[in-house]
Amino acid sequence: MSEKKLNLYVEINNSNLIFYVEETYNQNSSKIKYKLDIPTIGLERNKILNFDELFDIIKKNIYLSEQNLKCTFKEIVLILDNFDISFVTLSGYKRLNGSQILRENITYILNTLKFYVDKNEEKKTILHIFNSRFSLDNKTIINPPIGLFGDFYSHELSFSLINRNDFKNLQSIFEKCNLRIKKILLKSFLKGVFISDKNLDIDTFFFIEVEPNHSKIFYFENDCLKFEQSFKFGYDIIIKDISKITLFKKEIVEEILNDIELKNSVSEEELIEKKFFQENNFRKIKKN
Repeated sequence: MSEKKLNLYVEINNSNLIFYVEETYNQNSSKIKYKLDIPTIGLERNKILNFDELFDIIKKNIYLSEQNLKCTFKEIVLILDNFDISFVTLSGYKRLNGSQILRENITYILNTLKFYVDKNEEKKTILHIFNSRFSLDNKTIINPPIGLFGDFYSHELSFSLINRNDFKNLQSIFEKCNLRIKKILLKSFLKGVFISDKNLDIDTFFFIEVEPNHSKIFYFENDCLKFEQSFKFGYDIIIKDISKITLFKKEIVEEILNDIELKNSVSEEELIEKKFFQENNFRKIKKN
């Protein structure tokens, strides 16, 4: 019988810290044993502005999870859904002239491209390296073509980067909690993998996420995260514009939008119902 194992995850996003403890039995069996969601403190505008505040709240809640589960964690998987993550995509190549591709050729390309990124992005740290494309004689292939013969091999890599000081601050916080960061995952990557797994015929797509006060877009290509960008605005600016035009309060606009089924089949002449006017006099306002 396989031994149970507890794995600690902490997600840091724009508004919350989420603590998860996953209980695993084997590679194919797991469940969430513990979850705690609390407001983020010490973070603002994708930066750690107060190290001590963030450290105190993380330390306190890791201790609570250990007390609750009667265990001690030694490592952590960190999930980031904020900070200013940047991306670089580079391609390396090898002229083969009919010879065979060796593992050493591919390792050399990987190390060379990584060296270029480290050299040119001195203030950043590499979080992830994705194999985004393999090409042999101008034909895209799924896996590294080790052992195949050809004339020209091209290998594309996508790098995700984080500000080095942010990375060091995160490391320091968890080291002070006596935890080693086992892995750092980007929430956008996890969402992209989930979408790909649920839609096996789709491996390249854009994903747009719009929340009240911020938005994010990321791009997935060949099951790899190649780009993401956050914006400091969300659907709240649309609600404010509708409110100005219709003279409805923001709360009423939200009610109307929640009530209307947003689809192309809304009639050109369909009007907002009288029930939404409340203390205001009824006016003919088209849903479109």
